[in-house]
Amino acid sequence: MGMEIERKFLVDQTIWQPTGPGMSVRQGYLEGDGALLVRVRQQDRQAFLTLKGRTTGISRLEFEYEIPMVDAVALLRLCQQPLVEKVRYVEDVDGHHWEIDHFFGANDGLVIAEIELSSEDEAFSVPRWLGREVSGNPHYYNSNLIHHPYAEWKDEE
Repeated sequence: MGMEIERKFLVDQTIWQPTGPGMSVRQGYLEGDGALLVRVRQQDRQAFLTLKGRTTGISRLEFEYEIPMVDAVALLRLCQQPLVEKVRYVEDVDGHHWEIDHFFGANDGLVIAEIELSSEDEAFSVPRWLGREVSGNPHYYNSNLIHHPYAEWKDEE
């Protein structure tokens, strides 16, 4: 059984600069009853189907499978629109792998760093470019950015 334990943070864009090339990501979500999230993702030349359970704290069940690109293209047409589009960068900091997503389109201007942990209480170094934690804030869930994109947010969100 797959378990995702993930924390999310805003990124201070005045400090953070990519240290390597980014990966183009397009992803969408199939309609469901809310008990299971079904994501379709294209990452450069790869495609994945991901099943995620409900989040409890910063943990949830996650199962990911590589699928043929032609299947991903067809499934993305069935997904809720607009798709989430971003460039993903990878940063390694003191033995931890950070994924920094720079969103564009309806979510242009939003930059989020994610770290996957082996336990909810695992310690990690805090990079100086890390901003406020948003792990439990549903506004920052990729699946919610489709319905309520960053460009529409009010200052208090």
